[in-house]
Amino acid sequence: MRSPLFLPYAALAVLGLVATWYFNLQYFATGGSVAPAPFLAAATANALTTAITIDVYIAAAVFSVWIISERRQASAPHPLPYVILCFALGLAFAFPLYLAVREWRRRLR
Repeated sequence: MRSPLFLPYAALAVLGLVATWYFNLQYFATGGSVAPAPFLAAATANALTTAITIDVYIAAAVFSVWIISERRQASAPHPLPYVILCFALGLAFAFPLYLAVREWRRRLR
């Protein structure tokens, strides 16, 4: 039997991937770069983008610490792929995906 939380988490993971990468692809299509200097300039273009960037990076760091500390629980997936996904594809994708997989594993126990 599946957890009632699995589908909402999985749906939010898909939404987090599609919604954020729609804009990421627009950024890259207009010459955007992930090289440190241009990326940091774009991510901190004004006070609002700076606040959002700092907020997301702190939340991503907290997420990473949390899943690493949770790794010994039986239902916890291995944390490394989710830390990589978090910083490579986005927290809005990696966090709900991690929770969906954790719920899936809880039901398999």
